[in-house]
Amino acid sequence: MPQLVEYSMVPARVLPVILMADISGSMSIDGKIDALNSAVGEMISSLAAESDSRVEINVAVITFGNDEAVLHLNMTPASDVKWLPLSAAGRTPLGAALRAARRVLEDRNIIASSAYRPAVVLISDGLPTDEWEQPLQELLASERASKADRFAMAIGDDADMDVLQKFVGAGGPAVFKAHEAARIRTFFKWVTMSVSMRSRQLDPNSVVSVNPDEIDDNVEF
Repeated sequence: MPQLVEYSMVPARVLPVILMADISGSMSIDGKIDALNSAVGEMISSLAAESDSRVEINVAVITFGNDEAVLHLNMTPASDVKWLPLSAAGRTPLGAALRAARRVLEDRNIIASSAYRPAVVLISDGLPTDEWEQPLQELLASERASKADRFAMAIGDDADMDVLQKFVGAGGPAVFKAHEAARIRTFFKWVTMSVSMRSRQLDPNSVVSVNPDEIDDNVEF
């Protein structure tokens, strides 16, 4: 009788998504924090639907407010996330958030060496209240952050556009401007589409370009 050949399943490779969310006190104004919570929840649900046997999209969320940065959500498969809504209070310690993001990116116990190129997302509606320049330089000098897809959203007119553009980099996409809460959802559609399209490529490390101006605000995720 012919011998049965044993096949082992190749585990899906992780595509990491790291979100740095400003939850300072000003985010409580004009429904911004509620819009952010809703949009992040929808994004995670949509990314969960994109995961398959080849690519597993994992999500981590770092919040900065209350004078500190907190790993609100550990790196978790999108399909396993139970989203805990954010509340807004305190100042805008962006430097602490950038340091936290670098720790997550560089920790091989959190993101394995086999993982695909990450996507890193920064959202803010104000000015940093701690020292941010050195943490940003250190983040962008790290191997993974330098290769990552980086997205940034400025909420309202008080957001520091210079900081956000430096985070994205000269070769990255323009900083997305949200002058009203409804536009926050459009931004997350853009991020979702960009990550989802990458996950469907033969090589999910490839660069995918999505024009946020062509996204229909009325279309569901």
